[in-house]
Amino acid sequence: MGGFFVLRTAPPPGPDPTGTGTTETGTTGAGADAPHRGGHRPLAELYAGRDDSPLTARVDRVAAGLGARERRVAASAAHLGLAARLWSTTLGPAALHGRFPDLTPATLHWDGTLGAPDDLWWSGTATRPATVDALRAAVHEAHLVPLHAAFVRDGRISPRLLWGNVGSALAGALRELVRWARAHHRPEAAARAVTLVQGLLDHPDLAGTVRGPALRRTTCCLYYRCPAGGLCGDCVFDHPPRTGLERRPPAP
Repeated sequence: MGGFFVLRTAPPPGPDPTGTGTTETGTTGAGADAPHRGGHRPLAELYAGRDDSPLTARVDRVAAGLGARERRVAASAAHLGLAARLWSTTLGPAALHGRFPDLTPATLHWDGTLGAPDDLWWSGTATRPATVDALRAAVHEAHLVPLHAAFVRDGRISPRLLWGNVGSALAGALRELVRWARAHHRPEAAARAVTLVQGLLDHPDLAGTVRGPALRRTTCCLYYRCPAGGLCGDCVFDHPPRTGLERRPPAP
């Protein structure tokens, strides 16, 4: 289905502090006690506020890649990308198989220094049934709420924009799933995905973030404020607003 739906289930290459390449159970890449590999750290560490350096590194990298002059623009792009990964890696299997991996913050490892799509390594083994309540608890409550707080710590950014990113990321995952399901003659998967997303959007944090049959967002992610930026496919704007950052001719 594409890079946003990929989930590592074995440790990525990199140094292993144990020197064994194994967890305490003796199996590679399984269990909540899996060691750090390279720059990958459990998202639980970020959410706890103990170490924001991976998030800072991620926003810095995005800012450099986009040439963004405003940190909030890079932060929005970084947030949208990670939210899209969290929804895709859970909604995809939920729609196709009726279950999804239980990506707890302690078992989901992330390296903020790498590029997009964000590289995720899951060291767990448990799965959960594909219900709206289960997805909301596993993704919205366990990840997106504390991720929201982490981005607020990084710098000034609108909470409404962040929840708009979450709604847009969820709608984007749904569009890819429906497209794939139709191409592969899996109408039941498309129908399950639609039902799940409709339920997930019926939450105070996400209600009204996207509208209409096309699930067009009602806020802007600010990408148009990048030097080479423009409007996303689901942008609230029909034409890029003037930013005040346009290059002006020199005074005569």
